[in-house]
Formats: sequence, structure tokens, C-alpha cells
Amino acid sequence: MNVLFADVPVRGLVVLAVFAAALILAPAVVDDYVLSILILCLYFSFIGQAWNIMMGFAGQLSLGHSLYIGLGAYTSAALFVHFQTIPWIGMLAGMVVAGAAGGIIGGLGFRFGIRGVYFALLTIAFAEFTRVAFDHFGWVGGSSGLFLPVEYRDDSDLLSLRGAPVMFYYVILAFTAGALVLARLILASKIGYYWLAIREDQEAAQALGINVFRYKMLAVVLSAVLTSMAGTFYAFYYNNLYPETIFSMHKSIEILLGVVVGGLGTLFGPILGAFLLTMLGELMTDLAEHIDLDGVKQLFLGLCLLVIIVFRPAGVWPWLARRLGLSGRRDA
Repeated sequence: MNVLFADVPVRGLVVLAVFAAALILAPAVVDDYVLSILILCLYFSFIGQAWNIMMGFAGQLSLGHSLYIGLGAYTSAALFVHFQTIPWIGMLAGMVVAGAAGGIIGGLGFRFGIRGVYFALLTIAFAEFTRVAFDHFGWVGGSSGLFLPVEYRDDSDLLSLRGAPVMFYYVILAFTAGALVLARLILASKIGYYWLAIREDQEAAQALGINVFRYKMLAVVLSAVLTSMAGTFYAFYYNNLYPETIFSMHKSIEILLGVVVGGLGTLFGPILGAFLLTMLGELMTDLAEHIDLDGVKQLFLGLCLLVIIVFRPAGVWPWLARRLGLSGRRDA
């Protein structure tokens, strides 16, 4: 417990407690539409935190993270549809599959000294290859899609992830809280310091005796495993999967946008960025419907990213935390 809250000002702890309480109590006071938006906010918060572990903490750029969402989603959904395997076991299987895929990508890239933009291109290549493969994989529906049976019920069955949106809300809230705690513990550990050293100067880290290959592989595999959990959630929340959607480059870009806007390499940046972009995106969608103009949402998000890069290149969270005195030394 001391590790979690070390160096965090009292004001920061108060704000965190109020924010957590508001999220816990939200389903009691909001309607179904707002609840669906909050679910999206938390989904992108969780998945952004998973991507942030790989890029923000360890400095390994991935532009094909949709691969791990798709593998987690399809593994758990296919096992559920064909063998009636409960989602939590399917999630574990998806984590193994995604972790193996991350290990293969990391192993190939790092063994051959592939870095930076070239490593990012490698991640895109694997995601695209998998998308094409699943388009022709009849056992999971191919390009026609894989559909999960939907049961309309008032009660919630957490074991089989069938139930009302409120149940899904608390599931993704628990995921997000767990990812935040995990990231905080990692940053305060030896692994966190090793990742920081690798991110800042890989050659210097290696000269200090850090096993660069091992710790970069750990970052990739851990990020892949966490991201696959979001894939399982996606599958059972939406109940349908299409390769061109789940493995798309667009979905990979969605993951990283919130992190970049909120603050790359920070703990609360992915959460702030996800809430900002998701809520503003919904406002722009409503505006586009009223003025009958397509592309407003995409244009607005592009402008937001441009403004952040020019005026707040470190993201919104570090600036906000400094202004309000919310963060400590290592959770900026």
C-alpha cells in the first residue's frame, strides 16, 4: 500500500478517491446512453494503459496492437461458441495466444536489431497478415463474422458474461483499476527503472548490465496479454466480430490516441486522454447528425491531436497535474 501512494500529495489522493467514488456510483445516477459512453471511456483507458506499458514505459512503438485485441476476442468467442467454454477460461487462452504472438514479434524484431519505425512496421505487418488470415478462416466465420448468442435478461451472469450493461461496466472498471495498480507497482519496481533506462538510452542501459532483450520482451508480452483481455471484453459486450474491424489499423490508432493526448509514459494520462477523446468524439458525432456533415468527428480529433503536439507535447495530464498539484515524482 505504501508503494502505491508513495510521493502522492494529499490533494492527489483526495481527487483520486472522489474520481473512483464517482465511477463506482455512476450507474445509479446515469441513463443507459451515458453508461455506454462511460464503458467506452473505461475500455480505452484500460487498453491505453496496456499499450502505454510497451511504448510509454519501455519505449517500444507498436502500431499493430489491434492484433492482440483480435486474438483475445476471437479465441474466447470461438471457444464459447463452439465448446461453450466460459469466457474467463477463454480469456486465459486468449492471453496465452496473444502473449505468444507478442513473443514472436518481439523475438524476431529484437534478435535482428529492428527498432523504432521499423519495429512499428513489423507490428503492422503481423496485424495485417492476421486480418487476411482470419478473413478466410471459416471456423471463426471468416469475412462474414463471428456472432455470439445474445440472451436478453434482467439479471447478470458474471460467470458467462451475459447480462445487463451495468455488469459490463463494473467488469471494465475493475480491469482499468487493476491495470492502473499494476502499472504503478511496475514503475516503483526494478523493472520500471530498467524500462526507463532502455527507453531513454538502450546502449547505455546495456552497458550498465541490463539484459535489454529480456526486459523489452517482458514489456511486449505483458502489453499483449493485457490487451487481449480487452479483446475478450469487446467480444462479449458487442457479441459480433469481423476481421476487417477488430484487426484494423484504425483500431490500433484509436488505442494510442488517448495515450498521446493524455500523456505518454504517465499513469493517469491514458485515463484522462481516453475520457477526453471519447466524450468529445460523442459530442462531435451528435453534432454531425444535427448539421448533416460527415467527417466532423475525424476532423475534430485530428485537430485535437495537432493542438496537443504543438502546445502540450508531453500530454494534458503532466501539465494539469503540475497546475493542480496532483502528482508525485513518479506518477506524473
